[in-house]
Amino acid sequence: MVTSLATSNKGEGVQPLTQSRAWKALQAHYEQVRGLHLRDLFAGDPGRGERLAVDALGLFFDYSKNRVTDETIKLLFDLARESGLQSKIEAMFRGDKINFTEGRAVLHVALRAPKGESIFVDGVDVVPEVHAVLDRMAAFSDRVRSGAWKGHTGKRIRNVINIGIGGSDLGPVMAYEALKHYSARDMTFRFVSNVDGTDFAEAVIDLDPAETLFIISSKTFTTLETITNAQSARAWSVKGLGGDESAVAKHFVAVSTNAEGVGKFGIDTANMFGFWDWVGGRYSMDSAIGLATMLAIGPDNFRAMLDGFHQMDEHFRTTPFESNLPVILGLLGVWNTDFLGAATVAVLPYEQYLKRFPAYLQQLTMESNGKHVTISGTEVDYATGPIYWGEPGTNGQHSFYQLIHQGTRLIPCDFIGFGKSLNPLGRHHDMLLANVFAQSEALAFGKTAEQVKAEGTPDWLVPHRVFEGNRPSNTILADRLTPEVLGKLVALYEHSVFTQGIIWRINSFDQWGVELGKVLAQRIIPELESPTEPTLKHDSSTNNLIRRYRKLKE
Repeated sequence: MVTSLATSNKGEGVQPLTQSRAWKALQAHYEQVRGLHLRDLFAGDPGRGERLAVDALGLFFDYSKNRVTDETIKLLFDLARESGLQSKIEAMFRGDKINFTEGRAVLHVALRAPKGESIFVDGVDVVPEVHAVLDRMAAFSDRVRSGAWKGHTGKRIRNVINIGIGGSDLGPVMAYEALKHYSARDMTFRFVSNVDGTDFAEAVIDLDPAETLFIISSKTFTTLETITNAQSARAWSVKGLGGDESAVAKHFVAVSTNAEGVGKFGIDTANMFGFWDWVGGRYSMDSAIGLATMLAIGPDNFRAMLDGFHQMDEHFRTTPFESNLPVILGLLGVWNTDFLGAATVAVLPYEQYLKRFPAYLQQLTMESNGKHVTISGTEVDYATGPIYWGEPGTNGQHSFYQLIHQGTRLIPCDFIGFGKSLNPLGRHHDMLLANVFAQSEALAFGKTAEQVKAEGTPDWLVPHRVFEGNRPSNTILADRLTPEVLGKLVALYEHSVFTQGIIWRINSFDQWGVELGKVLAQRIIPELESPTEPTLKHDSSTNNLIRRYRKLKE
């Protein structure tokens, strides 16, 4: 299967993307519209703001402040069709092994498929397996949340610490922070990922081991950072519980597929929650990796989040491109990256609970599409994978917005806002949303020298107060941040990443780029720990750094 997929992919890559009919049409069109300003586009089209927007699934997506015309959008849809996007979508949902470099299906959509649906991998319907794990997670969560699950000394669990890294950390911590309003406030939730000992030390500094449960999230149960932190957690727990090794079984559970490793660690394999190799780490927050999230918000809210994911999945799979939220978002990203030359995207949620959402999207987007070769193995000659970053509004306005407004780099922005606050407090929310609308307006239209002069500004100061404008942005609005809406937002970006990967002809689902540094670190660790001076065979810089560190340790 892998061979045939690779062969077919090579066939698809015979004609370079930049030589395709649709790409050439977009390039010619860009030359025609490159000088257009959003001021002119809006002035010449009074209905633009209403027409270039989609209202679907409770999300209102305004993309009218992008530097596009109706013709641009049409040509982008042509590119999607010429790239075979619809057939690729169907292949993913069908369970084909589209991650051909690893020989795996890509089926995070199965994690949120309702009972009764069928999705097959190698002839096996995986949906019943998914729901069996969800049911076990729910039963366990109910026991912990109710106090029925007791620790080694008989005390109830009041603290939960998730130990993981990458997708096993970024997803759960983002979802916990995003849905904190719905969480059990009589419990403490913390997340440890960094192998820096400070991360673990600060997480447990004020906790009672008798009331603390650790979730060790590692598919293989061999991930260096996670297992190192898990061993420290084990030692901390055993010491705090009188040295009794059997206490581990009451204070540790695992999210893993390595039953042997879990058992050797001391965790009862009855408390091991599994997932599958067709779930990529950065797509796993709605699998058993989300156990900490379920413990925080409860099974009902977790299932509401899954329903939000599923609604966006079906929208992506069945909706015509012209009204398809992830397709439009993804195609606009291709336009901004490859034709306007934007190297980054700022994600700006005007909702404090979404403070970790930009960090979550960094892994989702950059680990997926940070690729330099096509599916046929040839070097790309166009940009892929822009850098994603951001902070919640209005904090960012007093930090990096200066560069977005008046700097020399073009930075498209995604603004995310909500009609209602989860914590209404006087005028706060009106002020917050006023800033959403004001910032996108200022980015689009700016302020001309004539406008600045008309305000009575001295001539010498005018250049400093001019805003060029013409900076593209999207605005996404929803009623309020709920578990269901969070699921929709995450799936929106997941599928926009998929859309871009198909256009760029890359494999969005492997991540070989994370491997080399990890392999080299395994070589260097014994060189740092050796009691005698090791023989070093690195480059002169790395050798010198290792020697300097060894001296600092002495």
